[in-house]
Amino acid sequence: MSTLDRIAELEVEARAAIAAAGDPDALELARLRYLGRKSELPLLLRSIGSLDPAERGQVGAAANQARKTLEALISSREEELAGGELSAALDISLPGAPPLPNGHLHLITETRRDIEDVFLGLGFQIAEGPEIELAEYNFDALNTDITHPSRARSDTFYIDDETVLRVHTSPVQVRAMIAQPPPLYVIAPGRVYRPDNDATHTPQFHQIEGLAVDDGITLADLKGTLLAFARQIFGEQREVLLRPHFFPFTEPSVEVDVSCFNCTAGYLADGSRCPLCKGSGWLEVLGAGMVDPNVFAYVADYGYDPERVTGFAFGMGIERIAMLRHGVPDLRLYFDNDLRFLHQFGAR
Repeated sequence: MSTLDRIAELEVEARAAIAAAGDPDALELARLRYLGRKSELPLLLRSIGSLDPAERGQVGAAANQARKTLEALISSREEELAGGELSAALDISLPGAPPLPNGHLHLITETRRDIEDVFLGLGFQIAEGPEIELAEYNFDALNTDITHPSRARSDTFYIDDETVLRVHTSPVQVRAMIAQPPPLYVIAPGRVYRPDNDATHTPQFHQIEGLAVDDGITLADLKGTLLAFARQIFGEQREVLLRPHFFPFTEPSVEVDVSCFNCTAGYLADGSRCPLCKGSGWLEVLGAGMVDPNVFAYVADYGYDPERVTGFAFGMGIERIAMLRHGVPDLRLYFDNDLRFLHQFGAR
């Protein structure tokens, strides 16, 4: 057999061995067998000088080409085997370890939706309005006197003399009355802003306000509506208590308490005073009242004759409702983005 034929035969054998190598160790053995320092092909290259001068060029070229071909095949096979090992070791279709939990609604969003569901079930509709509001709608249309403390720049964020960041969602009630004649039953959820910041007040928070306007609405209708709300949010055994108060846009005005769901008449089973209601047996939840006729007078041209229609309004802080339901000690926890806190309130 000539030297050229032997080189061709070695290349064929090596190709088969490289293709058959099933793991990096087997491939390394094939490399050593056919390209190692003491293997036949490198020895042929080193012995070219002993050949007849007429053969040296052809043998040298053939041996070098075979070596380069086999080196390329080995390199390609190494990449194939490395990819196979990675696939076997790592199933990228599997979740992370440990698997990441599914996302869930923020506690404020969850509470807002729960409250909305209650009032939607009672026949109310959802109305929304701008957070940057005209001072006219934020104050004047709601019977807020020019000397009222809430109009001071220390109590309200002013954009300019005529524009504010709304301090409540009550302006939405005015906009809803302008947009639709009575009867009207709406709730107005959304963000509001006041320059406060402590454990029970934040510069930005969320409210849901409600408005019902129709013929013959009374304070009893307000109490019945709020009782239905309290029992669905805080438990079927709840009662509500209305206490006299003052708000510029309602007359008469009331503060609304709900009976404490954490105790019996202010005391726990072990006889200690309830830490939630401070022993009173009641929790303050919202403000409400009958719509002041002056508010109706502002929108009288839109069908709200104060001599004909009556209505009630109420407003509650969503953060406060969530605080009472879940025992949250500091409103600022809602905005700290601490996952240890947020993950306590996953989907129920």
